[in-house]
Amino acid sequence: MGVLRQALIIGGSRGIGYSVALRFAKSGYNVIIMSKNGENVAKSVESLKKWSKEKTGVTVSGQVCDISSPASIEGSVKSIDRSLGAIEVLVNAAAINSDKLLFNSSEDMIKDTIETNLMGTIFMCKTVLKHMIRHKKGSIVNIGSVVGLKGNTGQTIYSASKAGLIGFTKSLAKEVAPIGITVNLIAPGFVRTDMTSNIIKPKPEELIPLQRIGSPEEVAEAVHFLANASYITGEVLLCDGGLHLVL
Repeated sequence: MGVLRQALIIGGSRGIGYSVALRFAKSGYNVIIMSKNGENVAKSVESLKKWSKEKTGVTVSGQVCDISSPASIEGSVKSIDRSLGAIEVLVNAAAINSDKLLFNSSEDMIKDTIETNLMGTIFMCKTVLKHMIRHKKGSIVNIGSVVGLKGNTGQTIYSASKAGLIGFTKSLAKEVAPIGITVNLIAPGFVRTDMTSNIIKPKPEELIPLQRIGSPEEVAEAVHFLANASYITGEVLLCDGGLHLVL
C-alpha cells in the first residue's frame, strides 16, 4: 500500500468535526483530531481506533490545542509535521455558538466567539499553510454557516464570525491557488449536534424546504467532497436543506 494521505480535523472530538474525522478515516486517510479538551480528544481517538482496526494502514491520533492561542497552534502543528508527516487536508470545524441579542452580549462572549470561530481558523490556516507550501500540495475546508450569509436575529456575533470566514476563505483561495492548494467553505444550516440542542424554535424543520434537520454525516460528506475536488477553490457550498431559500 502506498503512503496514505493525512487529514487534520480541528474540533474533531465531537459533532460535525467527529463525523468528518470518521468519514476521512473510512476513505483511507490517516486522521489527526485536534481540540482543546483533552478528555474529549482521548475518547474520540479511542472510538475511531476501534473502527480503524478494520481499515488496514489507517492511523488515528489526537492533539490537544487551544486554537485561540497562536503559540499553542504553532507548537501543535510543528509536532504533527515532525512526528507524523505532511498535513494534506485541513478541516476547521471548531466553533462555539452565542445565541444572544447584541445588547445582551458580554464583552467576554463576543471576544471568545470571534477568537474561536474566526481568529482560530485564520491562525490555524496561517500555520498549516507554511507546511503545505513546503510540500506544494494541500486542501483546506472551513466550516461556516448559512447565517454567515443571511444573518439571524439573536446571532449577531456568531453570524459575524462566520461571515468573516467567507471573505477569508475566498481571499486565501486566491493567494494560494498558484501553488495548487485549494481553500473552500461549507455553510451548514440546522444540523443535529450538541450545539443546536438548545434551539429556541420547537420545530426548526418546519422552516426547512426539505422539512428535516440535517445530520453531521451529511455535512461530512460535503466536506470530504470539497477536500478531494482538485479543480474547485474559493467555493461556498451550502449544506442546509434549502434553508437559505427562505431566510
